[in-house]
Amino acid sequence: MTDASDGVLHTLFRSEQGGHEQVVLCQDRASGLKAVIAIHSTALGPALGGTRFYPYASEEEAVADALNLSRGMSYKNAMAGLDHGGGKAVIIGDPDTIKSEELLLAYGRCVASLGGRYVTACDVGTYVADMDVVARECQWTTGRSPENGGAGDSSVLTAFGVFQGMRASAQHLWGDPTLRGRKVGVAGVGKVGHHLVEHLLEDGAEVVITDVREASVRRVTDRHPQVTAVADTAALIRVKGLDIYAPCALGGALNDESVPVLTATVVCGAANNQLEHPGVEKDLADRGILYAPDYVVNAGGVIQVADELHGFDFDRCRAKAAKIYDTTLAIFARAKSDGIPPAAAADRIAEQRMSEARGR
Repeated sequence: MTDASDGVLHTLFRSEQGGHEQVVLCQDRASGLKAVIAIHSTALGPALGGTRFYPYASEEEAVADALNLSRGMSYKNAMAGLDHGGGKAVIIGDPDTIKSEELLLAYGRCVASLGGRYVTACDVGTYVADMDVVARECQWTTGRSPENGGAGDSSVLTAFGVFQGMRASAQHLWGDPTLRGRKVGVAGVGKVGHHLVEHLLEDGAEVVITDVREASVRRVTDRHPQVTAVADTAALIRVKGLDIYAPCALGGALNDESVPVLTATVVCGAANNQLEHPGVEKDLADRGILYAPDYVVNAGGVIQVADELHGFDFDRCRAKAAKIYDTTLAIFARAKSDGIPPAAAADRIAEQRMSEARGR
């Protein structure tokens, strides 16, 4: 057995990051499907989390990602007040080359075989149209199109929730829940980031953006000429006078290289798993940078897809997502009272809810 596999098994069975209830490997050779479904916890209810379609370098890397992401969903769903545990699935491969109707149908059958223990949705590499296909084989599918009984694009409420987290950060740090006059840097203006920019501009913020896709940058700057674009994330985090940094692309944005040079005093963004490794949250705190935990502020999307299971109502979902403001403030208060970073405070609150649920 390889060292990489040993690492995955260690995470699953022996590390503090483990504790998963179930990990399922799925294969359909006819369509080329190779997938991993990880269920971290069903203490609060059926595990809920998206399906990531990505060309992983190895099967071991895919399993490790599914383990990490599913654990994060347990905490996200707990902090969002949802009656769902945490799960995540990954499909191994380049979606631009191997995604097909047959593959998605085969994946739907894999999810359905779990009998409702895992509810799937969109994630990186999967879209509403994909979930419509998956749903043909699996009733436990969310993130579908309105035409097929779903709620459609969840990025709108994800961005709204991140904006509420920023408002709470401003209230905690500056005594006023507005971004007016604040300089906010948004790294990644794709599905979620461009909606976030709209909220910020409406609230009177000065916005600086970057994205690896030039077309995404142009979409924003053509519509809003007052928005400034910089070459890359390395330039963005060094912008003078930056008040808030919003990582809205891939994970690991906060690391040993970025934190020491970050000019912002608040980090609040939509990306998952922003802390590259344990200890980064303390590095942020030591520098006086307020960190709004990613899985708390980006929960608007999962609030939306969870609501889809009960007959989607946008106004009801928006009201739930607005509560991210109060939740974020409560985390900052807990962090202050316990003398710990906000990320640790959020974990404690989520773990308490899950523990209480197991004891019922």
